[in-house]
Amino acid sequence: MAGEPTVLVVEDEPAQREVLAYNIQAEGYQVMTAEAGDEALVIVRETPPDVIVLDWMLPHVSGIEVCRQLKMGAETARIPIIMLSARSEEVDKIRGLETGADDYITKPYSVAELLARLRTQLRRVRPASVGERLDYEDIVVDLAEHRVYRNGEELKLGPTEFRLLTAFMERPGRVWSREQLLDRVWGRDIYVDSRTVDVHVGRLRKALKAGDHGDPIRTVRGAGYALG
Repeated sequence: MAGEPTVLVVEDEPAQREVLAYNIQAEGYQVMTAEAGDEALVIVRETPPDVIVLDWMLPHVSGIEVCRQLKMGAETARIPIIMLSARSEEVDKIRGLETGADDYITKPYSVAELLARLRTQLRRVRPASVGERLDYEDIVVDLAEHRVYRNGEELKLGPTEFRLLTAFMERPGRVWSREQLLDRVWGRDIYVDSRTVDVHVGRLRKALKAGDHGDPIRTVRGAGYALG
């Protein structure tokens, strides 16, 4: 479904990969999987996930090297990485975190603990996924009640415009291409003409400007749209 957070699970052990994918999907998230480091790098660059669950020991390219490369990339540096490792020594944990991992879980671990850590990382990058309120200047999105307010006055938005605004407000200042908005708002498996994005951004702008308010959405020529 559109709008669900996406988690990439990178684990070379098939049974463990299947268990993780099953439990993460059961939480309502979309899951992509990879069994090798080089495969993971390709997936992340083609279809960036919201969070990566990354095993340290991987064939071809190690998890620690995958982490290092992603954290050095301008487009991938902000994706949270939860590192999984059988290495329980403090020096290994420190090395993982210094390489850029956002969290580090030692094997064996409970799935419940991993899901809790996953929710913590999603709260940082996708606050809408955990049902929180979003604020940007005088705009408030109440995710629990599905309502939008500007300067204290409630605005009427259609469901697509609501999802668009939520995406913008989760990352103010980020420039979203039409293709990225299609993936986030309509879903990766749904074909919609990219011009449809322009139509719905126009409707969202009209709703946000009601009552003589300024236009908070910026058009970036040749790139897409941004909030602020």
